[in-house]
Amino acid sequence: MGAHWFAERARRELVATGETVRKRTVETAAELTDQEACIARLVTEGLTNVEIGAQLFISPRTVEWHLGKVFTKRGIGSRRELRSSLQNTAT
Repeated sequence: MGAHWFAERARRELVATGETVRKRTVETAAELTDQEACIARLVTEGLTNVEIGAQLFISPRTVEWHLGKVFTKRGIGSRRELRSSLQNTAT
């Protein structure tokens, strides 16, 4: 389907902005990406998916998708559990 070309284009655009693509390994599988960490922080501040999406210029559905990844990586099932999970990781 040509996905390789889209991935290469995204890689070039990231390089142009100074960002780097994180390598996926078994060791990093449970780590939050920068986007996931940002969304998790905004959730703990009490923002809704719509508010987070507006702030990050992404759709509320994309926020929901990233938040689902955060829940899976942290082994939690709700926003209520998120603050505690993030505090336990920081200490």
